[in-house]
Amino acid sequence: MRIIKTGSTYDIYHDNSLVVCDKLPVGFYTVAFHQQKGFWLQEYTPFTISEKIYGEHISKAEKVLRSFEGFERNLGIILSVHKGIGKSLTAKLICLKAIKKNIPVIIVDKYTQGIASFLTSIEQEVLVLFDEFDKTFDDRSGDQSPQAEMLPLFDGLSTGKKIFVITCNRYQNLNDFLVNRPGRFHYHFRFDYPSPEEIMEYLTDKVKEEYKDQIPAVAKFSGAVDLNYDCLRAIAFEINTGEPFEKAIKDLNILNVEKVAYKIGLLFTDGTSLDSGKEYLDLYDYNSRYRAELYGGINR
Repeated sequence: MRIIKTGSTYDIYHDNSLVVCDKLPVGFYTVAFHQQKGFWLQEYTPFTISEKIYGEHISKAEKVLRSFEGFERNLGIILSVHKGIGKSLTAKLICLKAIKKNIPVIIVDKYTQGIASFLTSIEQEVLVLFDEFDKTFDDRSGDQSPQAEMLPLFDGLSTGKKIFVITCNRYQNLNDFLVNRPGRFHYHFRFDYPSPEEIMEYLTDKVKEEYKDQIPAVAKFSGAVDLNYDCLRAIAFEINTGEPFEKAIKDLNILNVEKVAYKIGLLFTDGTSLDSGKEYLDLYDYNSRYRAELYGGINR
């Protein structure tokens, strides 16, 4: 039997596994809620990263923990990179490095009114990860403003400084008091698409030796269509089946959805002008006259 005293109240527990802690032990947790019980923390499956990491993700994660050591208040980070570039990977890296620094990690993946007060009540150094904050704390879903409710928490008026990591798909959907407010969110990491050099490195690791001659074509193709790591993973798979990249790309779910139109005009010294006609470029028509230009790399 275990007896816990809270004020003048004594709660009796017959579960001998009951443990009373002065601080939240290092580990991964998620926030749970029940109308009768209120909020509590539930143990969460630890993050793991098994694949090789490309780009700046490791250096960015190390920068966060290094800065937190020098901060005397909360440290906020916004991750708003394009899909498939490494937003979740960077968040996981930051969390894993926090664990190594003996900082518990709390994952918040849904909004419940009052959650800001609950997180404020945790009076020790913790990292709080808000996954897809612009969706789970959507200010457009009703009269209340979930994001505005979180502002006092982010301001750091509670005991025990914290790291707040927000991932979002569109930073335009974040509250105006979060973006361009380094007092609340010191960092805003925005990663570019992999460069041709990074693509070459990735595919060199992933493509079988007998098909590596296809790699330069993919790197050049990235000059016309942005390729994230999800795209590169799919391309590597198709190439490894023995299908040439030129043929494989026709069937893959990889589209240039960001259409750009240019209007070109020539102004002559005599004051007259000449406007261009319309030219259509199909990046997937390999029989077109643009094919050689495409594989030579198009500078946009």
